[in-house]
Order: sequence, then structure tokens, then C-alpha cells
Amino acid sequence: MPPRDPEEATAAGPAIGGHLPAATRMGTVHLEVADLDRSLTYYEKALGLFEHERDGSRVVLGTGGEDLLVLYEEPGSQPSFHYSGLYHYALLVPDRKALAAFLVHAARERVQLMGMSDHFVSEAIYLRDPDAHGIEVYWDRPREVWEGRVGERMTTLPLDTRDLLSELEDPHTHDFEGLPKATTMGHVHLRVSAVHPVVRFYRDTLGFGLMAELDGQAAFLGAGGYHHHIGANSWESAGRPQAPPGVATMKHLTVLLPDADAVETAAADLDAHGHEPERCNGGAVRVADPSGNVVVLEADGAGS
Repeated sequence: MPPRDPEEATAAGPAIGGHLPAATRMGTVHLEVADLDRSLTYYEKALGLFEHERDGSRVVLGTGGEDLLVLYEEPGSQPSFHYSGLYHYALLVPDRKALAAFLVHAARERVQLMGMSDHFVSEAIYLRDPDAHGIEVYWDRPREVWEGRVGERMTTLPLDTRDLLSELEDPHTHDFEGLPKATTMGHVHLRVSAVHPVVRFYRDTLGFGLMAELDGQAAFLGAGGYHHHIGANSWESAGRPQAPPGVATMKHLTVLLPDADAVETAAADLDAHGHEPERCNGGAVRVADPSGNVVVLEADGAGS
């Protein structure tokens, strides 16, 4: 039986390829939800996110810093299982103390968790929102610990919660005021119908480096030597398309490139490989990967 999460396996292999600018990073993730009020209550109570902006059935959420999520209400939609789409999005907190504070909060408020792992490159806590969208909250160990050795060192061990909580002076009395303002979207992990075509798309066309691959069933790709900005697996979705209408899915993920010139270069690469990217307002570019997951490329700071 495969592990509960593909990151709960041992990766192997050296980094391959990668020509995106080192400053490339992830931006907002856009999700459909069945009940916007239900989702807002969950995100406020479980993660301490709050509204940055609201426009009818569309809400932008964050921690007071960058926009992290955009939710779109699709009444009556059902959770997505076993289709290509989102596996989880990952919120990167700035330090280990912030992760410890979140764990205390989750225990105190009885937030349902799906797992807790030490991946050597990071420590992570997993959960799901009411529409079964997967969520990871994590912090990165210093890059000097793992940089250049991701494929060799990324693994999974049980999270040492006792040691994690030692970051707090008194876990029993520590106040949780939400995830820190400096929280960002660290990576996005996708369910795909087949891993190899998706690797070719993100590595050979977009220019992410292949940091690790697990027996052709999962892969991790990053820019600038990062352990991964994009994860992809076919554990639950091999041969499966995107979900049909009436299912709450990811509308798109966002990749932030350092400037407009980098977006234009990426668009040219997509054109050269026959992907026919769609031009969007503000100079952004939209394209679907081979499993139908929609990616929006935009200049950092341009908004989405």
C-alpha cells in the first residue's frame, strides 16, 4: 500500500535540469468551495487566516501579508477524490516556533489533523478543509542543511512533537494569533494522471529542476535549488482526468516569476513546445499541464 502522502517516502536521485530564475516562487492558489461561509469559518478558526478582500462569491484570504488563497463559492459542489487536481497546497511559516504555535493551537481547538512528518528538509503538519482540499503547514530547515542534497536526504520520519513544542516557553499558555504575517505559499502538490508527462512539462518546458523522483509515481520539482515548489503524484489518480462539474476543484495555482521579462521568456518556451499559453490581464500567462492542472505565470508583485 502506498504511503498516506507521497512525501512520506524516501526520495532518491540528483537534481536534473532547471533554468527558471532562482527567485521563482509560488503565489496564490485558487479553489472552489461548496459553502463560502463554512470555509471562512474553518480558515479563520483552524489557521487564523482572514479576509483580505471580498467580492460577492469570491474571497481572498491571507494573514495580513501576501494573498494566499482565493475561494470561489460553487454551491452544492462535492469533494474531489481520485481525480487529477490538487493534492495539497503548503503554507510556509517563517520559523519553527510558528509551527510549534500552530500545533498547540490545533490541539487546543481540536483541529482535525491528517498527519505530522519530519521530511529532513522541513517539518510539516497536514490537514484538510471542509471541501477536502489538502493543506500542509510547514517550516524549512536552513538551506545549508539540505541544499544540493534534496534527492539524497528528503525522507519521512515521525514528527518529534515533544522537541517541536520545546520551541515555546510554555505550550499550555501560549497564545495563537493566527499564522504569522510572513507566511507564504511554499509549494503546491498535485494529483496527476501520469507523472512522466508532467515532469517533462514542468522541467523541460517551464524550467523547474527535478529534485527527486519516486519510482515514476511521484516527483518533486523546484527552482533555484529549493527542495520543491511543485509536487506531483499519481497514487490516487493514475489515468484519471480532472473532476467533472459539480466537484470542488482547484481553479489554478500561481507561479511568481521575478519580472515581466521572465514571464515573456516562459511564454515563449511554452509556445516553442506547442502548449499555446493564454494571455491574461496584467501580462500573466495561463496554461494547463498534461493532467489539466491550470498554471498561471505572473510577475512577482503583479497580483492575480
